[in-house]
Amino acid sequence: METPLLSDTVIILGLSVIVILLFQRFKLPTLLGFLATGVIAGPHGLSLVANSNNIEILAEIGVILLLFIIGMEFSLKQLAIIKRTVLLGGTTQVLATIGLVALVMVILRYSWGEAVFMGFLIALSSTAIVLRLLQDSGELNSPQGRVVLGILIFQDIVVVPMMLLTPLMAGGSENIATALLLMALKGAFVIVFVLISARYLVPRLLYQVAKTKSKELFILSIVVICFAVTWLTSSLGLSLALGAFMAGIIISESEYSHQATSNILPFREIFTSFFFVSIGMLLDFNFLLQHLPIVLLFTLLTFLLKGMVATLAARILQYPLRVSLLVGLSLFQVGEFAFILSKTGISTGLLSPETYQYFLSVSLLTMALTPFVVGASPKLADRIASPFATKQEPMPFATQPKAAHGDLRADLDDHIIIIGFGINGRNVAKAARYARIPYVIVELNAATVKHEGKKGEPIVYGDAVHPMILTHINIHKARVVVIAISDPEATKRIITTIREISGKAHIIVRTRFLQEMEENYRLGADEVIPEEFETSIEIFTRTLNKYLMPRDEIEAFTQNIRADNYEMLRSLNTNRNLGMATLSVDLPDIEVASLRIFTKEPDIVGKPLLESNIRNRFAITVVAIKRMEQTILDINADTQLQRGDLVYVVGKPSDVLRFSNYIKE
Repeated sequence: METPLLSDTVIILGLSVIVILLFQRFKLPTLLGFLATGVIAGPHGLSLVANSNNIEILAEIGVILLLFIIGMEFSLKQLAIIKRTVLLGGTTQVLATIGLVALVMVILRYSWGEAVFMGFLIALSSTAIVLRLLQDSGELNSPQGRVVLGILIFQDIVVVPMMLLTPLMAGGSENIATALLLMALKGAFVIVFVLISARYLVPRLLYQVAKTKSKELFILSIVVICFAVTWLTSSLGLSLALGAFMAGIIISESEYSHQATSNILPFREIFTSFFFVSIGMLLDFNFLLQHLPIVLLFTLLTFLLKGMVATLAARILQYPLRVSLLVGLSLFQVGEFAFILSKTGISTGLLSPETYQYFLSVSLLTMALTPFVVGASPKLADRIASPFATKQEPMPFATQPKAAHGDLRADLDDHIIIIGFGINGRNVAKAARYARIPYVIVELNAATVKHEGKKGEPIVYGDAVHPMILTHINIHKARVVVIAISDPEATKRIITTIREISGKAHIIVRTRFLQEMEENYRLGADEVIPEEFETSIEIFTRTLNKYLMPRDEIEAFTQNIRADNYEMLRSLNTNRNLGMATLSVDLPDIEVASLRIFTKEPDIVGKPLLESNIRNRFAITVVAIKRMEQTILDINADTQLQRGDLVYVVGKPSDVLRFSNYIKE
């Protein structure tokens, strides 16, 4: 007996494997591979799938799980940290895009409802593609990465009210006021339900489930919560996607969210693949070819309009032109949530079949262009921003912060320049302050500059890739420049700019990855410190300490690794001579342990060590005692042990174990 769903699933997954393998060879995103699979297998392609309704059902499950995961990863606390970027940058990008797109659509003689809805669709960018590209390039924590992340978070949130407003814009209700009131009541009910569930119901339920230590029961409970809340919102006339998002938020506020995410993630990856395949199936390739000039024109218009609006949003957030351009070049595409929202538009009549095909064609083309544009964005941003880099850029929509100590330029000589005020930059500043070495900080985040300037830090706003900024802080007089930013491309440009001005400044660069070291050295850096190797050295240092290696040998070993440019850690040859041929672990058969005194035995508790005769009875030596908040290091024959003491002893492992068993309660 033939099962259509099974055969269609095998065809889709099998074809996806082939297409994605091909895409990976050309380093294209997996998501684009799923879209291409849908185009090939769909009714407008080779018609390999007999019943597209089966795929749409699986795609609906994918949408639910996609929004469920996003809801679980949505943290109100994390949102508060970047609230300014999310609210100001996101609001600017979404509202401005909706307004401009609606204006264009009205000029093309669409109704206001259709025009605004198309603005909804175009305003949304691809979270899946952009964040993956930023993660792969190591730029997620860069200034442009933080702005992009904040705007994408706002888009993910605003899609929910967009889904609620779409039926009203379609004129589905004769009484708009009543419809709005009903929608508000439903929304209030959902919010109250989410708050009560997140605060009281779900944590207690999951606690009882977690106590059973049953992985199957835990996964089943998470899935039931997801689909139950989704079914509830659907029964209220709200969207499935909204219910899934709310279910994710309910679980996100509990301590079980990380485990739930790790359990659901594999299911999401499978089902969301069907979602993107189903989108590709909807594209009429013949329509695309027949209307190619118009589609390309709309694609170019979308690229320019969204790129300029996103650039403006970053400028309003007081970032330099180059960083703002990088933001615009990252957010020009139409995203996956637009496809979800478009289904609501089709069902309500806000999207005609022809307009829908134009939308699909433009969306898929912008998504396909994204990897190439983002890869070339640093060079594009440099070319566009270079004519404006001849002078220091003023802070847009704000006043330039004053230095904490008056005229910095007059005071700076033989100083440290710290570029980037993240964790590493702050630590360098603390050390310089402690050592009474003059320093100045260059930072791109205007809010950080304003906040730290009030606290007295010598900090200036600016992009260190521009020579004018470096000249302003006396780069020609600086002894050391520490580059501690998370943007590898900007780091390279800063090194080049410094070397064009000053040949004597000692440049120390912090990088995340090994492959960045050689290029930074070539451009003029004096020292490059990769985070991944320094972490490895610290771990191994602590390991050698536990093996009781002499500290001077450990320090000499790590110094030789750094002096050899980490070659031992990079090379496949592990027998390199680092001048440490005598480094070997000569570990005596002893153990250092901390043990708690639980026993009440009078031969141990309350007796001097001389009388209790612990050394002879157990062959161990007490070297220190932690009692309450006091640490006793002067151990002698009269020292007494008390119940509750934490004692530090030295001896053979078997003897330490024997003593440990004796002092148990």
